[in-house]
Amino acid sequence: MAQRRHHYEHAFEAYLRARKVPYVAVDEAKKAILPDGAPLEVRVVDADGAGKPAALKSFDFVIYGHGTNLLVEVKGRKIARRALAITSPASATTRGRLETWVTADDIESLTAWGRLFGPEFTPAFLFVYWCDEQPPDALFEEVFEHRGRWYALRAITLDEYRSAMKVRSLRWRTVHLPAAAFDRLSRPFAPARETSHASLADPPPGPPVLDPL
Repeated sequence: MAQRRHHYEHAFEAYLRARKVPYVAVDEAKKAILPDGAPLEVRVVDADGAGKPAALKSFDFVIYGHGTNLLVEVKGRKIARRALAITSPASATTRGRLETWVTADDIESLTAWGRLFGPEFTPAFLFVYWCDEQPPDALFEEVFEHRGRWYALRAITLDEYRSAMKVRSLRWRTVHLPAAAFDRLSRPFAPARETSHASLADPPPGPPVLDPL
């Protein structure tokens, strides 16, 4: 197992292992799985329109599935207890917010990785939400516990994220998704398992981002 820097990545890696999803934890191993001769930099355009080379930011996991493989950048976010009372990501602004921000570097680098790996690999963001307590089913479809902490997952492909992203901070070069857009575009990471508390009245989940091998 690769050495993960944050508990979010540790938790997600444990989730992959528990579900027997084939993956490679990237870290410094990225050079070993890069196409031969691929550059390790991207060109960043500044406010004056001039481009300059910048180091290519690593992502976290290569995940293998039927039909497509994913290049996954994990984004760990904390959910306050008050936000767990909401019924969907779109209603989060009334009691709290599901943070969906990423940096422009994340967008640029993940785009570059997608080009390097080719059409058989889909770049995606995986938001791993750390919850103070077990979150309600109405808010998340994919929830698990790891080392005494509760986590919930929402995934979105890079193309879908980019189609609706808004500038969050010009100074810090961050972008985000409005709550309604995140509710509409994000999906479970993998197909749901049957659970004893599932209700026939619950709306069916959207198609997962990954169809595991």
